[in-house]
Amino acid sequence: GAGGLGCPAAFYLAAAGVGTLGVVDSDRVEISNLQRQILHSTANVGQEKVASAKEKLSRLNPEVEIRAHAVRLEERNAADLLTPYDFVVDGSDNFATKFLINDVSVALGKPFSHAGIVRLQGQTMTVLPGKSACYRCLFKAPPPPGEILNCQQAGILGALAGTIGSIQATEAIKYLIGMEEELLVDRLLTYDAKAMRFHCVEVQRDPQCEACGHAGKSERRQSSTA
Repeated sequence: GAGGLGCPAAFYLAAAGVGTLGVVDSDRVEISNLQRQILHSTANVGQEKVASAKEKLSRLNPEVEIRAHAVRLEERNAADLLTPYDFVVDGSDNFATKFLINDVSVALGKPFSHAGIVRLQGQTMTVLPGKSACYRCLFKAPPPPGEILNCQQAGILGALAGTIGSIQATEAIKYLIGMEEELLVDRLLTYDAKAMRFHCVEVQRDPQCEACGHAGKSERRQSSTA
């Protein structure tokens, strides 16, 4: 996404010269986005977010190829969108998309960085399919609609998005330069911006996980032979 998390992550990845950077987002820039989505400005209101992001990122580092995908990530297109890339950064703002990114990335064997932010709280973890716990090992299924406030309903401190998005970029860069042993795997990093505290929670891989465990593998085998 080219939102609160995706903007700082994409900014630092482009600055690092990752080579090719894909941005997937179907939304357009709104004035309410600007306190946290740092690739956009008032001049971009009404413009596709991916177009606005591509313009800023290309200006920052013209050596990086920016691929703008002005579509919504859905089950029908997720595999095609994620396959060309070496690492996936989850900058989505809803549970359905987070679970979709997890499930498709695990099925494709694509490492990815999960993150979530709301109000003054943030969290992030890195998933190495086949080697570490995945998002579903931590959260089995999306919560019922309306049970948990989303970003728009609860609000977000803009700087919080920058902090967590920057950590996601750090994880992506570490993976790309071969620092796999130093990644935030099997650990959920939480950040309380109000108390200014970071905390790591151990996450164990679930053998019965529907995405990465025996249950998920069995289901995929059945699907492939159906």
